[in-house]
Amino acid sequence: MDLRVIHETRFKYTPPVKTAQHMAYLKPLETATQKLVNHTLDVHPAPVDLNETQDVFGNTRSFFSLQAEHDELAVIATSVVSTSAVAAPRSTLPWEQVRDRFHYRAGAPYDAAAGFVFASPLVPHHEDFAAYARPSFGPDVPLLAAARDLMTRIHSEFRYEPESTEVGTPVLEALTQRAGVCQDFAHIMVGCLRAMGLPARYVSGYLLTQPPPGQPRLVGSDASHAWVSLYLPDLLPDLPEGTRWCDFDPTNDRFGAGTPGEDYVTLAIGRDYGDVAPLRGVIHGGADHTLEVRVTVEPIDLQPSEDRP
Repeated sequence: MDLRVIHETRFKYTPPVKTAQHMAYLKPLETATQKLVNHTLDVHPAPVDLNETQDVFGNTRSFFSLQAEHDELAVIATSVVSTSAVAAPRSTLPWEQVRDRFHYRAGAPYDAAAGFVFASPLVPHHEDFAAYARPSFGPDVPLLAAARDLMTRIHSEFRYEPESTEVGTPVLEALTQRAGVCQDFAHIMVGCLRAMGLPARYVSGYLLTQPPPGQPRLVGSDASHAWVSLYLPDLLPDLPEGTRWCDFDPTNDRFGAGTPGEDYVTLAIGRDYGDVAPLRGVIHGGADHTLEVRVTVEPIDLQPSEDRP
C-alpha cells in the first residue's frame, strides 16, 4: 500500500520568540515492512541550521535552529511510504522461556533487546502493571497468545476518551481510571509486558482511517498514533528476516509481524513517548502560545515522478 502522510504543526507565540532550537521526529523509518519513498521537512520561518542525525534506536531526528524573532512557527513534514503486511507468526513457545532469556547470566551473549525490559522515564516498574498482566500470562501460555490476550483485554476494558488524559498524565493514573488515548494504552501495555520480564518498546506512527460511507476524506482530520512492539527472539526460527518484533495495537485490537497492518506507518521507536515526541525544543520568549496539529494520511497511486529510487 502506498500512503502519503502530511503532519503539520503550527505555533503562534505572544510575545514573539527571540531564539529557538527544536528537535523533530517526523521522518518515517525504513523497516522490513515499510519503504520510505520520499520525505521533506519544511520549516517557516526558515531556520539558520537544519540537519539530520540518527539516535540510538535508529530513528532519524531533525535538528533546527531559529535565531531571528518570530511570532509563528510552522513545521510541515510530508512523507510517502510503501507498506506491506507480513503474515502473523505462529508459535507455542511459552512466554516464560522468553522471560528467562533476559535474566542475567554471567557470560551470556548480549541481546540489544534487553534494554527494553527495564523501566523508562514515562513507564516505571510497578506492581500494578504486573497485577493487571498476570491473568493473561498463566503457566506455559504461548508468548504470542498471552500478548494478544493482554492487548484484547486493554482494548475491551479501557475507554478511549480524548479528554481524559494529557501528554503529561502519569501512566499509572490512566491504568487506574481505565481510560485514556492511544499513547496511554501503549504505555500501559508496555508497562505490563516489562513487568512480566519481556522486552517491549513504544512505537509512534500513523494509521490510515476510513471516512464514513459516502463522505469525502477530510484533510487534516487524522492524528498521530501509538502502539507496542514485543520482541520475539531467535527461538522463533520461522520469522522472516527483520521481523523479530511483533507489533500490537491495543487501541484497535490488531497485531502483526513488523507492523499491525499495511495501513500503519511506523514513524519512530523508543522506550516511551518521551524518546520519540514528534516535536520538542527550547525557546527564548513566547510566554504564551497556541498550538495546532493537523495530520492527513491518504492512499495514493505512485506516478512515475514518485517512483521509488
